[in-house]
Amino acid sequence: MLPSRAAAQIGFPYCEKFQTASTQANTIIGGDARLVPGFLRLTSNQQNQRGDVYFDVPFPSKYGLKAEFEYFSYGSIGSGGDGFSVFFFDAETTEFKSGGFGGSLGYAPRNQQDGLSKAYLGIGFDEFGGFGTSNEGRNGSFPNLLPIQLVPNSIVLRGPGNQFTGYPFVKGRKTMEAGPLGLNPIDQFPISSGATTRITDRNRPGYRKVFLELRPISSGPGFFLKLRMEVTTELNQPRTVTIFDGAYPFPAPPYLKIGFAGSTSGSTNFHEIKNLIVQVAADDALQNPEGIDISGRTSCAGQKSQFKIEDTDVRLPNENSTIRCLQFYKSLDDIVAANSDICLQARCLEENRTKILPEGIFEATDQAGGFTFLPNEEFIDQEVTIFYTITDNYGKTSQPKKITLLIKDSPDPISLKVEGAAIAQNEVILCEGESVNLVGEGNEAYVRFVWKKGGEVLPAIASQELVVDAPGVYEIIGYNRQDCPAYSNQVKVKRVAYPELRLTEPVVGCLPGEPIDLSSFINGFDSQRFDYRLVGEGLELENEALKEVGTSGQFELQAKPKGATCYSEPLAIDVFIQEEALEVSFDFEVAGTGIKDDADGGVFPDDLIQFTNLSEDRLVTWEWNFGDSTRSSEKEPSHTFGKKGEFEVILVGKDRYGCESTFTQKVSITQSFRLMVPNAFEPMNAIQEEDRTFYPKSRSIAQLELSIFNQWGELIYRSSDLSNGGWDGTVNGVLQETGFYFYSLVGRATDGAKVEESGKFRLIR
Repeated sequence: MLPSRAAAQIGFPYCEKFQTASTQANTIIGGDARLVPGFLRLTSNQQNQRGDVYFDVPFPSKYGLKAEFEYFSYGSIGSGGDGFSVFFFDAETTEFKSGGFGGSLGYAPRNQQDGLSKAYLGIGFDEFGGFGTSNEGRNGSFPNLLPIQLVPNSIVLRGPGNQFTGYPFVKGRKTMEAGPLGLNPIDQFPISSGATTRITDRNRPGYRKVFLELRPISSGPGFFLKLRMEVTTELNQPRTVTIFDGAYPFPAPPYLKIGFAGSTSGSTNFHEIKNLIVQVAADDALQNPEGIDISGRTSCAGQKSQFKIEDTDVRLPNENSTIRCLQFYKSLDDIVAANSDICLQARCLEENRTKILPEGIFEATDQAGGFTFLPNEEFIDQEVTIFYTITDNYGKTSQPKKITLLIKDSPDPISLKVEGAAIAQNEVILCEGESVNLVGEGNEAYVRFVWKKGGEVLPAIASQELVVDAPGVYEIIGYNRQDCPAYSNQVKVKRVAYPELRLTEPVVGCLPGEPIDLSSFINGFDSQRFDYRLVGEGLELENEALKEVGTSGQFELQAKPKGATCYSEPLAIDVFIQEEALEVSFDFEVAGTGIKDDADGGVFPDDLIQFTNLSEDRLVTWEWNFGDSTRSSEKEPSHTFGKKGEFEVILVGKDRYGCESTFTQKVSITQSFRLMVPNAFEPMNAIQEEDRTFYPKSRSIAQLELSIFNQWGELIYRSSDLSNGGWDGTVNGVLQETGFYFYSLVGRATDGAKVEESGKFRLIR
């Protein structure tokens, strides 16, 4: 998560000490970098970290730059890795992109990772030793290195480049070795503190501070580069070591920006910075700006008047210089006593932005060179004087000058209203193509008028009247003979904001002859805020009349806000009101039999019931509910109920408008089974084959056992096989005598009902 931003700062000195919970708006933090209390942490003590920060404040190459900062590299026993870099790049770069990380320290390319965008200069503080080698695709190295050799504890300077081109090795210094590329033994130090905790005391071993200066070379391109470090390797013995002191001969772009990057890979360390101060190097080449004494301006009692000291009003001698800071002082002694801290030059001091005098209040605005004065009414016709200084974007400050203002009486406010209106208005609503004449009226004689729209002055309008045909917030300012302004109320001119007209559903009335409430069909209908109008079929209905629409046909619906004079574009709607009630009816029978009740023989659970739709032709959909949790949408469905009972069958029919009607009829399923037992049979002489055996005919029987007894009660036949044709009149192959016999039937119907029946029959020979 990025830190919060403080107020923006432009120019120099640029002080970013990282001592608070926020940074300045021009401090841009990226990657794994983050604020920790009192420090900017570029990397944590973890593998494959990559963090960066740059300062979005360009400095001109003409004046060079000098910077100082403390760094803290700790967390690993030994050198750790990889390190960090401080870099400079072309300020015209449209999109910042750091370079390859790992051994390239966020500056140079690394394998398939391109380098810092439009880089000019990179200084690597290299713990692990990769920045000064040609490994991983870097350009150039310390002399006489093997291809895979590293140079730990080194500070390396690389030159300009972009993407995969350039970034050459320029020079390097081995901080833990002697020789022409190293340091004297008494000056040697490791890049990392070698400690597991942060060393902030300059008297303790492990403390590090960097001083860098890029001073322009008058006789050629590039800079004279000087890099010094304050290091402590022995208790209470901090010392300053010069690392580089010579020409960096690469032509610089007109403006540069500065930044830092840190990285780890397999080896790790915390890498942190704080107390960064960036200044112009060639301070002796800069001149102080020169202010002017300001007088002849008028302020008006009780009103906050706005003023601005333009860059063209003063002398700004330094290249591309602008006013950055305006500060006020009650006396010259206050200026002499001002704090000389270099970082306090970076911003206007808050105590000098606002000054309260007996005559009124001076206050510097956020607009460079701008200020306001609010005079007190008891000083009308008197002058007030205050001292001021200006500071430019290089931190150079002018000698004090005076501002003298005359306090005049303020006129009463102007009343801005519509022409012909008795009182001022705050809001005017215009229909498309309409205009309104606004008039400013006051109780003074005004020498001139200024009109504003949305806070911007409308040019070339000097009249106290204005014809307005466009939305906006309008106001008029009238100036009296003392040139004091009288301000008007603001009038907001708006176009009519029509409600969205949309119907929630088709407008249909299903009750014959009954009017419908059209308002209930309008989405978001609000009669308190809007007027509605319905026109068509010879009718023109408004507002409450829309709740009693009794005519079918094609209409146009419109709406407008209350108080507006014009309606919205019409919405075409169709209104349908049913003239006759829908007739819905049906009949039924056991399919193909004509049976529908007990009078016809009864209806069985497994009978297929065919329904006949007797409804009128206006119906387009049919919804059947058979009363047994089953439904159908067919026009004439068939259905088997499967059990005994009385079922209420409902048919709901709808027409094309969605109107519906309902018809209900009961279907009674009364019969579980049927047995038809003959009272005689003739085994030998019956003409019909089926009359030659005794067997009951049945329906809806799942299981049945037939037992036959003679007149003495002896069982002579029993069978549970319903397919064997019944008793043929014999016992053990012998045809029995003519006479009466008795039967017993025991079984179960298909719906589970118990079957029991007995009786007698006659055998005829």
